[in-house]
Amino acid sequence: MTLTDFRVEHRYLDLPEVFYSRVRPTPLHRPKMVCYNTGLAQEMGFAVDEPEQWAALGAGQELLKGMDPVAMKYTGHQFGMYNPELGDGRGLLLWETVGPDGRRWDWHLKGAGQTPYSRFGDGRAVLRSTIREYLCSEAMHFLGIPTSRALFLVSAADPVRRESIETAATLMRVALTHIRFGHFEFAAHARNRETLKTLTDHTINLHFSHLEELPEQARYHRWLSEVVERTARMVADWQAVGFCHGVMNSDNMSILGDTFDYGPYAFLDDFDAGYICNHTDQEGRYAYNRQPQIGFTNCQYLGRAMVQLMEEDDVLDALRYYEKAYNDRFLQTMRNKLGLALKEEADMDLIMATFSMLHEHHIDYTLFFRGLSRLPSKGAGPVRDLFVDRKVADEWLEGYQKRLERESRPDTEREAAMCAVNPKYILRNYLAQQVIQDAQTGNYEPFRQLIEVLKKPFDEQPENEAYAAPPPDWGKHLNISCSS
Repeated sequence: MTLTDFRVEHRYLDLPEVFYSRVRPTPLHRPKMVCYNTGLAQEMGFAVDEPEQWAALGAGQELLKGMDPVAMKYTGHQFGMYNPELGDGRGLLLWETVGPDGRRWDWHLKGAGQTPYSRFGDGRAVLRSTIREYLCSEAMHFLGIPTSRALFLVSAADPVRRESIETAATLMRVALTHIRFGHFEFAAHARNRETLKTLTDHTINLHFSHLEELPEQARYHRWLSEVVERTARMVADWQAVGFCHGVMNSDNMSILGDTFDYGPYAFLDDFDAGYICNHTDQEGRYAYNRQPQIGFTNCQYLGRAMVQLMEEDDVLDALRYYEKAYNDRFLQTMRNKLGLALKEEADMDLIMATFSMLHEHHIDYTLFFRGLSRLPSKGAGPVRDLFVDRKVADEWLEGYQKRLERESRPDTEREAAMCAVNPKYILRNYLAQQVIQDAQTGNYEPFRQLIEVLKKPFDEQPENEAYAAPPPDWGKHLNISCSS
């Protein structure tokens, strides 16, 4: 390993010991490096000539000097019910590193074996779920949505029982922090005010240092407001790109507003406002159209915890930032997707009418907006062909063109701007399923190729046109569970 500008720390251990348990990884056997994220490694300040040399680290067989693995303790609300028994049940925080740009990275090994918080689980991850997380975290990053990242993925010879026998794997997930809403809920529900204050001051010191000079109550108010705003903007980004998280439990919410804990996620194919991507979510709590409200509900859970440290009026005021932050981000992003540089009050009416039309006629979300982006050069055909009833498309396009007549940008400039925000390539579930099936036979090349495609979601990539095709019938509405 070649270090360039790379500092090792483990500041999480500054917190009281109630927030973690020291645990050694349980080794896997005959590990193989499946995929190594060279570009991310360089951003983080190091390079590896032979990635395979880190397979043993991924398998839990060895640790690097300075690594002190811990399973984090937190709690949270799962499907609306508070669960005090949560924590890292299959992952370990190994250390933190600071790269050449000053960014701090947590290294978290998922699938490292049992911890005190495994709750009768085996502490393992399987190849299927690690591939899905690797793919989606990278897809979201290159779509410009804040997210945890995948540094590398290792498979092993060990069998793991889920619904059937599967192959064990681990993922080295890196994130700017792994502190989540659930840490604060744990401190508030199970401990005391001083523990909550220590956690909050720690988080501000490491990740919101621009607030440290403020008086204490103003500092906490501004911090909570920023967390609420970041969360709102993250969810607005999800909605605009058609992303469904699937398990928006409060323990899956990053305190930095980064997309976190990929499980039964999905990107929309045919638009369905009430789409539920997690087949265990029987009541649709985390359906696509409920994500904005659930984001706010999770902020309320966080606010409820912070009442021990803040004036209640300050907590309520901080929560009020959610609606404006969400609406501003969503409206501006949708204006960009529609190519509207001029702001008009009626734009939200156009946006909601567009969503209603896509929902009623089951129109592919990504293909619609990409086709709309190419109107000047490709004409209306790519949009009209998505509709069984072309008259519906024609009527909508007529109204849209009237709105564009009030714009001043040249068509070519608008097309370029729209193509830069409306992706051609997204991680459709059927694409992930195909590469998983190949990987389970030992063929990882399709997986690596898909990653390369997802790195350039807004480019035309004519050689990769097949990845932009609508899903086959079998690939729509695939059932995805929380199984790891």
